[in-house]
Amino acid sequence: MTKTARIFSALLATTMLGVSVPAFAQSGEVNIYSYREQSLLQPLLDKFTAETGIKANVLYAGDGLLDRVEAEGELSPADVVLTVDIGNLVGAEEKGLTQKITTPVLDERVPAAYRDEDDNWTALSLRSRVFYVAKDRVDATALTYEDLASDEWKGRLCTRTGTHAYNIGLIAHYIAVNGEEKARDWLGKVRDNLAFAPTGNDRQQVKFLLEGSCDLAIVNTYYMGAMLNNEAEPEQKDWANAARIIYPDAEGAGTQVNVAGGFIAKHAPNVDNANALIGFLLSDEAQAIYADTNYEFPVVPGAPINELVASWGELKASPVPLTQVAANRALAAQLVDELKFDEGPQK
Repeated sequence: MTKTARIFSALLATTMLGVSVPAFAQSGEVNIYSYREQSLLQPLLDKFTAETGIKANVLYAGDGLLDRVEAEGELSPADVVLTVDIGNLVGAEEKGLTQKITTPVLDERVPAAYRDEDDNWTALSLRSRVFYVAKDRVDATALTYEDLASDEWKGRLCTRTGTHAYNIGLIAHYIAVNGEEKARDWLGKVRDNLAFAPTGNDRQQVKFLLEGSCDLAIVNTYYMGAMLNNEAEPEQKDWANAARIIYPDAEGAGTQVNVAGGFIAKHAPNVDNANALIGFLLSDEAQAIYADTNYEFPVVPGAPINELVASWGELKASPVPLTQVAANRALAAQLVDELKFDEGPQK
């Protein structure tokens, strides 16, 4: 295929995705494709521009950005892609959409478990899938993932669909630690301990706690902060105030974590500026903005943690490399389907 044909093909594919192609960036700019919401990212980019003079152009989208970068091919104006979930980061590398990040601070500041061994992607912040328990009905202060399968929790658990990326990540982590057969047995018992078939989103699980529909909900950490500070929907404050967080396996092997992260696009027209942005996002200043704006954990050890997040207890993150978790995501999805997890209790 000629270069002209490749350009036409990429443009046609991009048009079919329902999005327009931005103009190519010029020197002094960096183009960002972002799954992260504007309310989180903009304060970071304002700081970045103020400190470096590099203008940040952003395309925000809820999904489809990796497909877009792939369809645009050599024509893609994307320099940096910011996304959530380890599956997206590893998937981008497997599709050949990444290039090596060369900013020297990467290896200095990010633990090996949270970046690609060849520096094709990096985590920028951490989130954890934890237990929210009803304050008035649960006395326990320490629990493990194994506890979810015990008879004590029969009919007392709730969570969103097992096929959601958040739960797939948790199940994949369990497989990485314990193996397939033990994970199958565990997940079947968790299914049978559910109060009802999985339904709703993470915030609704916390509402179920307030209503007394379940006693333990599996929810991402940052929703607690988001609900406690939700002025637009103040009823969510009541939901959150009815619950407290327990970090699973905090006294053992450590709590499962997932990430928000980024990579430099293979055909980035502004590679130096892209590396400058990644380096900035790993600075203590940027890590603190992440922590304060979205109630996430810094990926850089020793970076400031939001005071509200710190009040929930200390996160002892599992040391299992994220690449091992990602490698088990397909099997996790297979087990969810095989065990009919989303149909709820079978006995």
